[in-house]
Amino acid sequence: MTALDANPDDTAAPEAAAAPVVGPMAGDPSMLGLASFIAGSVALGLGLVGVVPFGVLGAPVAIILAATALGLLMATVWCAVLGQSAVAAVFGIFGTFWLSYAVLVLGLDHNWFAIPPTAALATVKLFLATWLVIIIMLTLATLRLPSAFTAVFALVDLALLLLLIGFADTSAAGAPSSGLLKTAGYVVLVFAALGMSLFAGAASAGTGGKGLPLGKPLMH
Repeated sequence: MTALDANPDDTAAPEAAAAPVVGPMAGDPSMLGLASFIAGSVALGLGLVGVVPFGVLGAPVAIILAATALGLLMATVWCAVLGQSAVAAVFGIFGTFWLSYAVLVLGLDHNWFAIPPTAALATVKLFLATWLVIIIMLTLATLRLPSAFTAVFALVDLALLLLLIGFADTSAAGAPSSGLLKTAGYVVLVFAALGMSLFAGAASAGTGGKGLPLGKPLMH
C-alpha cells in the first residue's frame, strides 16, 4: 500500500509503522558478534604462536581495536535493543575485554598511564588476573547455554590462565615464558575455531537454513 492508498481516518497506522520489529525479522546480532570475536582471536592467537616476533604484543591491536572491540560493542547494543540481555552481556563483556587489551598495550607502549618499565610486567599480570576472574564468572553464569558456548568460555579461561602463569614465570632477564605464551596462543586458536562453528550455525539459520547442533546445556 502506498501513502496515497492509506485511509486518512486510520490514525493508528503511523504508530504501528514506528513500532520496533522484534522477532525473526529483527535479525541475529550473533552473526556480527561472533565474526568480530573470531577476528580478534585469530589475530591474537597467531601473534602468540610466533607469526610476529616474540614479545610484539601490539601486532594484533589494529584488528582487536577497530574490528573486534567495535564489532562486539555494536552487537551488544543490537542485542540490548532486542531485549536479549544474556547475549548482550556476553558480547559486552568480551567487547570490553578486547578494548581494554588494546588500551593496555597502547598505554604501556606510549606511557599513557605513567607506569614505569619495572612495573609493566606486574600491570600485565593484574590485567590477566582480573579478566580471568570475570570470564570464570561468565562461564559459570552461562552453563544453561548450549555446551558449545561453555566450551568456548572454558578455553578462554584456560588461555588467560596460561598467559598469567607465563608472565609470572619470568626468566632472569624479566621475560615471560615463551613456551607458555605459545601454548596459550594455540588454545586461543582452538576457541577461535569453535567460534567459527558457532558462526556457521548462526549464518545457516540467518540465511534460511537449519542451525547446527550446539550440544546440550550442562545445567538445566
